[in-house]
Amino acid sequence: MSRPTLTRILLPAAMLALLGGCSLLGSNERSAVTIYSPVVRIQPDPSWPQVDWQLVLVKPSAARVVDSPRINVRPSPSELEVYKGVSWAQPATDMLDDALVRGFEDSGRIQGVARATTGIRADYKLALDVRRFEADYRGQATPTALIEVNAKLIHVVDQRVVADRTFRQEQPVPSTATADVARAFEQGLRATTSEVVGWTLVSGQADYQRATVTPTRVR
Repeated sequence: MSRPTLTRILLPAAMLALLGGCSLLGSNERSAVTIYSPVVRIQPDPSWPQVDWQLVLVKPSAARVVDSPRINVRPSPSELEVYKGVSWAQPATDMLDDALVRGFEDSGRIQGVARATTGIRADYKLALDVRRFEADYRGQATPTALIEVNAKLIHVVDQRVVADRTFRQEQPVPSTATADVARAFEQGLRATTSEVVGWTLVSGQADYQRATVTPTRVR
């Protein structure tokens, strides 16, 4: 089975900047573009704690080539290309941001969670860096949907890093069809969201409880 048509990423930085904010349909292009929009809903884990603090989510960061609506694919270790004729509905950082906000809200374990732009007073903030969001062939006949995200949970008052972890999800794709690639990313994004939500609740609550029981030193 032949692989889907790929487009090499050999564009100058100025053109890459345009990819993130422009339509994939140029004025001279008449071919249709299939847009994939993963639906991410998670089930709360019974072991997750009920927390007494509030959280803000900082907009995730990513390299420009990662934070694009184009669907990246790595046919070989040294090449990064994009699938032709398909797109995400949102860049990777927006998909992760939306999935996490909904994940925390749906967990029922935290009363106060919002994006940092809302200006709510919070005890902790979650900063994320999307390192990889691509289909990687790794010399195989079919790719693997790879998502790698670094997360830092930070105490707002003193800017102390409470916990730091890199999450990595690999979902095998059963074929080279872009629809299967999109489904694998949806599964990987769901798993990543669940892991990040659970880790944040557990790490934040442990730190919050330590701060509560630690006596204040008298000088």
